[in-house]
This record gives sequence, structure tokens and C-alpha cells, in this order.
Amino acid sequence: MKNPLILLIETATTTCSVALSENGHIIALKELNESNIHAGQITLFIEEVMLNAEKNYSDLQAVAVSMGPGSYTGLRIGVSTAKGLCYALDIPLIAIDTIEAMASGLLKSVDFPENSLLIPMIDARRMEVYTGIYRKDLSPVEAVSAKIIDDNSFREFDNYELFLFGNGSDKFKTLFSGQKNMHFLDFSTSAAHLNALALQKFNQVQFEDVAYFEPFYLKDFLITSPKKSNI
Repeated sequence: MKNPLILLIETATTTCSVALSENGHIIALKELNESNIHAGQITLFIEEVMLNAEKNYSDLQAVAVSMGPGSYTGLRIGVSTAKGLCYALDIPLIAIDTIEAMASGLLKSVDFPENSLLIPMIDARRMEVYTGIYRKDLSPVEAVSAKIIDDNSFREFDNYELFLFGNGSDKFKTLFSGQKNMHFLDFSTSAAHLNALALQKFNQVQFEDVAYFEPFYLKDFLITSPKKSNI
């Protein structure tokens, strides 16, 4: 299909972001980096990008959603919204790995040295992050995982220039301050970062089952009971 119009949804972190892509070009974008706004803002952001682009919902050929890992609540809201649209409009659902999308988005805006490795990070509390490692061509060196970071992490990549970014990376600046091959980049997740991967999957007809698709939480969501008071 020529000039596919794809709605892009990113809610895996504190950023609530919606974009509209036409034939691989972002034509509208609405996003806000603020905690706990996804449930109240996501449908408003969708309406705004459709209005700004002067498109009707019937014009959409697919919806792409950031599938995780990331915030349990954010992912649940983004995926349920995407599935609802796909079901109502009878269009396909495209799922994009959040960590891979971060690397893809950064590669579009930064010219990296040849011996570079990209390490996107999403905060998973304390010293743990959701992360993966990618080369400049976006091929994976390490698969996406939940990893506890310490001062021995990434030692096997001392011959590479390592670029750490995402909301999980800032807490390691002091830890790695003495390693000259470690670089920390300012970065925020965005629905626009799903663009290239979503178009690729659309053209390859790599769609999800709308009824059964679930986010990639990576870790189980644990609900803890409050401790009993001794008072």
C-alpha cells in the first residue's frame, strides 16, 4: 500500500507521546514528559494529532505501539488504547520493542563513530534497568533484558565507545565517571522513534493478533501488601 498512514503510540516511560506517520514521515506529534498522565491524556493526544494533520480515523492503515519493556501501567494503557483503535477501525496492530525503538530514534539524530555501541536504558528502580546493546546498524549485541548495573558492567566492551541514554542512565554517571569510553546522552522516549521500525514491519506485514497481544513486561508486576503495624 502506497503512503501508509500509521498512528504511533509511546507510553512505556513517563513520556506520553503520540505521532502520525505518512509514508515514513512524521506529520504530527504531541507529547509530554510527566508522570501519571497517560490515562487522562492519551486519547486527547490522539485526537489532537489527527486534527492537526487534517486526517480522519478512517484514513489510518495501522496503529503501532511501543510494546515494552517499561512502566507496567504505561504499557497497559498504551497497548489497550492501540488495540481498541485497531479493533474499532479493523486495521492491523504493529508492536515495536521499546528499547530497540530508542536506539533507532537516536541513530536518526546522531552521527556515531564506527566503534560505537548504543545502550538504551529504562529505569527499573534502584540499580536495575531494562536495556540492550546495539551496533550502529541496529543489530543487537545483547538482547533486551533486566540488568543490575555495577562498576564491572560493560567491561567486556572497553575497546568500544559506549553511549548510554534513556531515563535509566543518569543514575550511573557517577558510577562510570572514571571510564573515558562511557558517554551519557540527553534523551527522551518519543512516538516518533517508532517510525522507521513501524514502517518496516508494515511493509513486511508483521502484524499482531489484536485479540491476544499483550505488552512485553519483561518482569512480573508485583503487588505488595502493606506491612502490618505493631501499633
